[in-house]
This record gives sequence, structure tokens and C-alpha cells, in this order.
Amino acid sequence: MEQPVDYLEQKLNQFFGYTSFRRGQREIIEDVIAGKNVLGVLPTGSGKSICYQLPAMLQDGITIVVSPLISLMMDQVKQLKAKQWKQVAAINSFMDRKEREQVLQTLHTYRLIYVSPELLQQEMLQNKLKTLKVSLFVIDEAHCISQWGHEFRPDYMRLQHIITYCNYPPTLALSATATSKVQADIIQSLGNLAFKKHVYPIDRSNIALCIQKVDDEHDKMTVLTAIFKKYHVPALIYFSSRQKAEEIAVLLAERINRRVAVYHGGMEQNDRISIQQQFMNDQIDVVCCTSAFGMGINKADIRLIIHYHLTTQLESYIQEIGRAGRDGKASVSVLLYCRKDIHLPKFIIRRELPEIDELVAVFQKLKQWYDQKKPLPLQEEELSEQLGISSQQWRFIRYQLERYAIIRQSNIYFHIDTWNKAYQYISNYIEKRNKAKQSRLNQVLNWIHHTECLRKHLYKEFTPSILPPTTDQCCSNCGFLWDNWHPVQKKTPSCMNYSWREKLKQKLLIGDTYETN
Repeated sequence: MEQPVDYLEQKLNQFFGYTSFRRGQREIIEDVIAGKNVLGVLPTGSGKSICYQLPAMLQDGITIVVSPLISLMMDQVKQLKAKQWKQVAAINSFMDRKEREQVLQTLHTYRLIYVSPELLQQEMLQNKLKTLKVSLFVIDEAHCISQWGHEFRPDYMRLQHIITYCNYPPTLALSATATSKVQADIIQSLGNLAFKKHVYPIDRSNIALCIQKVDDEHDKMTVLTAIFKKYHVPALIYFSSRQKAEEIAVLLAERINRRVAVYHGGMEQNDRISIQQQFMNDQIDVVCCTSAFGMGINKADIRLIIHYHLTTQLESYIQEIGRAGRDGKASVSVLLYCRKDIHLPKFIIRRELPEIDELVAVFQKLKQWYDQKKPLPLQEEELSEQLGISSQQWRFIRYQLERYAIIRQSNIYFHIDTWNKAYQYISNYIEKRNKAKQSRLNQVLNWIHHTECLRKHLYKEFTPSILPPTTDQCCSNCGFLWDNWHPVQKKTPSCMNYSWREKLKQKLLIGDTYETN
């Protein structure tokens, strides 16, 4: 039955309170409801979640949303339930076994289910999905599927098989940073299904782009102190090291009258949730964080995004600065750069995948277990620890070994030719991936040293034509001046009479140990 022209806008207003769609939302939703596979590339902060939440409310059956962002899952479930829409749940690693089993037993009663890609590999959940009518399968942060994507995750590579378990429902893949090469890889990784593409410019013209070149770490601290003494606005400072995030948070808490917190993946879950909620509620002004913070955080008035360390690729940088100015007001992104910064991203690139000697050691250990007729340890952490690699590195290797039928469930199978082929493929893949990552790091360096418009250079792989904003708001190469930026300042309550160590305990919620990465 054909619906009235304004039917979708009526439902948008009914469920979300908006009177009109943002660019791209209606087009994607119409194709999704028509049963098409859709690939959507939209800028950060453009309301991608409505592209699947609204169809979930309007269609029969269940919408499955695969997301790597546990904080995003929890936040969106909370928001939807606050709107009195109760047929939504999330399945993730933060749930205890009892909670997870309760959701699984009542899965058929929900309309929208968020699930992490790791948990989606569990046989119990896969068997449950086979019994349900899945009306839409959503892949959020879809660039994670692609071997060329900036946040490549091995578990995303298995999603093609999950789609078959769900009897090939319409698939919606969403990203804010997929280049044309990554888009093609996403489609290929999903079995070359026919996808309707909706690709929109991802430039956020209200965010000024600034590069501040400094001589050393002391200069970085001087710049940070000056900025936060002048501007009292919500801000995120991104680090590539947990230890450095903690260290700078302590120093800032001493030097400026601002409420400073730290956030990274090594903190306890409750502490992370507390920091996130306080920042959302304007109880914290500045968060010193790693990339673990911010994904899916929809705080409209973040005015400053500062990168203390050099990012490994421009896609990550675009994703992270996109958390600023979601209300459309003028905001600023700053990259602090000194020549020594190059060493940390090079180290991060090397540790993403195992090195060749580590790969050899893994094959040797697996052969030893095969000879001893030992199955693989069931716990991933225990297994990766015994192999001397990270859990992420093991998940990558395991996926490849399962493709070659060397590992089936928890058993190891040996055939010399197959093992040789698998080893050769994996080692070649690692070499190719590392070269690609190094090339992307070089792109970052080229961008930093670019002498013309930073905006045009940053987005050239994503958007054929850029229309820069007014000169004084574009970038540091086009005349941006701090003196011309006049954001609405937020008053900061006076700090209580604590010593700095007591302040640290109150504000940062961190332990005594330091970690890297």
C-alpha cells in the first residue's frame, strides 16, 4: 500500500520529535524500507542512527545492528527507552551471563537488537537468529569490514556468513569515513551483493582546522594551558598513549581552573560510564582520552577537539574531529605536532598485526598442541597470552586459519601443504597491510606540511569538491586566528580546596599504574 508523501516525516516527528530529515536520511530510509541493500556514507553527526531506528519502528520483524561501540549501544538503548520505546536491547561483553541469557531467551520480543561483532560469532546467538524474522541487518562503522579501512576488525570479516544465517535480509552498511576503495571492499566482503549507494560530502564546514607546530612536549603543555585559560568550552584531547593521557590530565588539573577527567580502555567499566555521563551533563569540562572515548557520543556543544599525538591515518582524524560542533556552531580542531611524534604511530602500526617472528611462533605453538592432541584453550585471553600476542592479533590469525580449515571450533588440523599456504598468505597479507598503513601515515605527514588549504587537502579522497567556509573559519593556512573565534563560554564552578592529588582522585578516577597504548 502506497503511503502519503509525508508519512515518514510524520513518523519521524512522532518517534523523535524532529520536523524534517537531515540530508541523506530520507533517501536511505526509503531504500531500506523498499527492501534494498544500502551503503551509506554520511558525515559525522548527521544522524546515521535514525536511518535504521525509524525503519525498525515501522517494519515487522527484528533489526540487528552490529556495532563495535559498546558505549554507543548503551547510550542509544537508553535514549530509545526514554522515548518510551521499550522493544530494544543490547548484547555485549559488559553484560553478565545471566543478563545475556535473559535477553537471548526473549529475543523474539524485541524489534531492535544491538550486538558487538565479537559476540555475534557465538554459536548460541547464531542459532537463535536462524529462528527469527530479521527484517534489516545493519553494519555500523562499516569501514571496519575493509582490510583498507582505518579500524579494520577481523570479526567484521565474518559478517557475510551471519547474513546467510539470517536468510539474507536487506543490509544497511553505514560509515562516515569510507573512501571509494573502502566502499568497494565493503561490498566485496559482503559477497558482492547489489548495493544502492548513498554517498554524501563528509566535510564539516563549521569546524576550523588548525595545525600547531611545536618543538617539544613542554611547548605542547604551554599551548594547552593557554587555550584552556582563554576558552571555557567543552573539549576532548586525544592521545595515542594511556599513560600520557593520565599524565597530561594531572598537569592540566594543576594549572587551570577546569574540571578535567581521563578516559581510556584500561579503566574499569563503571568509571568510564561515570566519566562519559558527567561530560554529557556538563559536570566535566575537558576529557583527556584515547580513541576509546567519543565514538557515538552525541554531545552537541563540544567546541574543541585537540590531538596531542599524531594520528596514524586521516580517516581516524576526520572521525574524531567530527565530534565537535554537532549543533552547527563554530568549533575548532587542533593538531599539536613536533618532529619526534612520528615514532609512536609507527609503533602502533607495527603492533596492529603480528610481526613475522610472532607469526612463526604461533604456527610452532599450534603444531605443538596438535602433536600433543590438545584442543585450543577456550578463553581468548588465556589463548592469546600463551601465544604471546594480543587478542586482536589472535582474532585476525584465527579467522585466516579457519578459512584454511586448520582450526575448526577448538580443534587443530594439520596438513603440511595447507599450513604452508596459510602461512604464506598471512605473512604476505601482513606485509601488504603494513605498507598500506605506512602510506597512510605518510599522507598525514604530507597534510601537516601542506602549505595551501588544509580542508581541501584533508577531504580530497572523500569529496571531489570542497566549498571552504569564510576564510577566518577555514583553517590555519587560510587565515584562521584564535582572536576571531568567540564561542559561548561556560562557567566553571570553583574547585574545592583539595590538594592536587585529592583533586585527581575526585576528577580523574584513575589508578596508580601507568599503561601505554
